[in-house]
Amino acid sequence: MKKIISVVSAMAILLCMFTACNGNGNTDKTNSPSGNNQTVKEIRYLNFKPEIAEAYDEIAAEYKKETGINLIVETAASGTYESTLTARMATSEAPTIFQVNGPIGYTSWAEYCADLTDTELYKHLTDKTLAVTSNGRVYGIPYVVEGYGIIYNKKILDNYFALPEKATEYNSADEITSFNALKAVVEDMQKNKDKLGIQGVFAATSLKTGEDWRWQTHLMNIPLSIEFRDKGIDFTGEGYKTIDFNYSDNFKNIFDLYINNSTTDKKQLGTLDVTSSMAEFALGKCAMVQNGNWGASQILGVSGNKVSAEDIKFMPIYMGIPGEENTGICIGTENFFCINEKASDAEKKAAEDFLYWLFSSEKGKKLVTEKLGFISPFDTFSQDESPDDPLAREIVKWMNKDNITNIPWNFTVFPSVHYKDKYGAALLKYAQGSITWDDVKKVAVEEWKREFGA
Repeated sequence: MKKIISVVSAMAILLCMFTACNGNGNTDKTNSPSGNNQTVKEIRYLNFKPEIAEAYDEIAAEYKKETGINLIVETAASGTYESTLTARMATSEAPTIFQVNGPIGYTSWAEYCADLTDTELYKHLTDKTLAVTSNGRVYGIPYVVEGYGIIYNKKILDNYFALPEKATEYNSADEITSFNALKAVVEDMQKNKDKLGIQGVFAATSLKTGEDWRWQTHLMNIPLSIEFRDKGIDFTGEGYKTIDFNYSDNFKNIFDLYINNSTTDKKQLGTLDVTSSMAEFALGKCAMVQNGNWGASQILGVSGNKVSAEDIKFMPIYMGIPGEENTGICIGTENFFCINEKASDAEKKAAEDFLYWLFSSEKGKKLVTEKLGFISPFDTFSQDESPDDPLAREIVKWMNKDNITNIPWNFTVFPSVHYKDKYGAALLKYAQGSITWDDVKKVAVEEWKREFGA
């Protein structure tokens, strides 16, 4: 009996030693990118974008080849991400990595969002104000950025600056750093439009229903972002549910400049769409158009395009707000990585390691740029490591400018499409002369309050 007990004890000791070395069956010894020698065999990611599902197949294959870890990527069908995420979180196949669309999305998933403040990925985020935060801690890290501003044709502006009879003191687009400067240049260019070979300085301000998002959402984002900043609004709270529209006169400044110095009579703006205005820019009929970096392919793809890639540039949307000389373009995202707080510590660490590998290793960065086509918000990327289009390069340039603060994308907290449609309709009526600007401001403030029930 003593011999049997001795043998059983020895086997138990050996089993404990084996378990300690090899974990609970879900982990094994491998070398992770962070240097942590314990990593799980697989991690799960629920992808939001169906159009890049195949790219993630390549990323998963490359990561497994390099680390031995199996990245399982599931892609939600278009328009079903929230419902898919809800269903998966209740199963044993819950994603370790998922995403939210901003502070409002975070409030829905806060209990599942791990603290990412001390992660390597966050440390390399170029503009840390872009992250989703709560009580000073980080819970969502943006992984791709887009930007919008005033797109201008450098060649046409240079032609203007070379005019002997120009009535302004400015000699370069780089000297335009305020609304007063922009207004002076635009109005003088409009007077000289025939000499410059254009029909108007700005492309048509498309105010057709469903085509007015550049104004009722993107342009509106600027004065409201500054108002939210002034008030110190925490988007995980309730403060954003009422607005005063303190900078409404500034919105009016730039909106008036658009509609009064355009290719199109302002009473006709309700019939025009975004595609038409982008075509006007591409065909050299105007010198400026408000839009985002996604517009580069539109411009360059127009049949008969007359604008070369090297002449497509961005400048900020100046509207006379104090301090705007140190303000850049609007840069933001609706795409934030989160790590599942309910996952094990080993799984969370493995997820952190994968994300850092993707956005810092040479192989990962190449996949991000060439396969995913992302403009990265991390300082691990050089300016040469961005998608090869002129406006993507412009965004990287603005992100890296010294002493410049870019405007965040806060339109993720805007009310419903119904609100935006009503506000857009008010802008059209104002452009056509049937209501006053005070009427527009009233619609903006009261409908916002009504939507949120504040």
